[in-house]
Amino acid sequence: MQTDGNRLCRLWAHTLLTAVLAATSLASHAQQTPNDYYRAEFVILERIIDPGAVNERMATRKVEAPVDTGKTLYSVAAGGASSSSLKLANRSQLHLGNAANRLENSGRYRVLMAAGWYEAFPPDYKGQPLRVEIGEWLEQAGQRAIEGHITIDRQRYLHVAVHLNHWQQGKIAVPATEAVRADETKSENNLPEGAETGAIPVAAGTGLELQPDIPLELLTWIRETRRMRSEEIHFLDSPTIGVLVFFKKIEATP
Repeated sequence: MQTDGNRLCRLWAHTLLTAVLAATSLASHAQQTPNDYYRAEFVILERIIDPGAVNERMATRKVEAPVDTGKTLYSVAAGGASSSSLKLANRSQLHLGNAANRLENSGRYRVLMAAGWYEAFPPDYKGQPLRVEIGEWLEQAGQRAIEGHITIDRQRYLHVAVHLNHWQQGKIAVPATEAVRADETKSENNLPEGAETGAIPVAAGTGLELQPDIPLELLTWIRETRRMRSEEIHFLDSPTIGVLVFFKKIEATP
């Protein structure tokens, strides 16, 4: 009987120890969920529209060089493989997942990225720019059509700064009058035999001379900083691209 009692005591002790270790593990897990913890969600979409219908006239706008950052939100390589520096949640888990599906099913939008992740954004948080490279692959330029970065900061409120460029492959047209001025600097003696003085190659019926050496032309861009409120959907857009933003506060487990 004494032997059976000892075995029973050891069994209870083992069970109690297992329960204590499990409780400790749960408490440790709860402590790993900090305050100011959020799920950040971004959906970037492209409007299905003829680029010729865009009247932004941005081809001559100056664009800053890409920011030097070691973090990537979402990048699609030339071969189609995607990568991110973040541990992205499955699209089906996102609050914006249903909105992305509806936009795609409408036939008017092309969803290029639907990404979400969990992170703590405490007061005075200064986020590193997150690189974005998505959309059509522009072979001549060796890059994606939509590139830029998104930055998240927090003061009293969360702020999201979106800095995206939408490029297209093409040629910039220069007025023929400018080509005439350039041509006037050439000597008449250097013209081919039979050529008329002042004659220049101009696209028929356009009055423009096309410059084929420019691989990129800016179509539109987004330059906007928006203050975020938890569980509110925000939409930032240009005539060709849009960004849906959503933050979900994750309450720490007591």
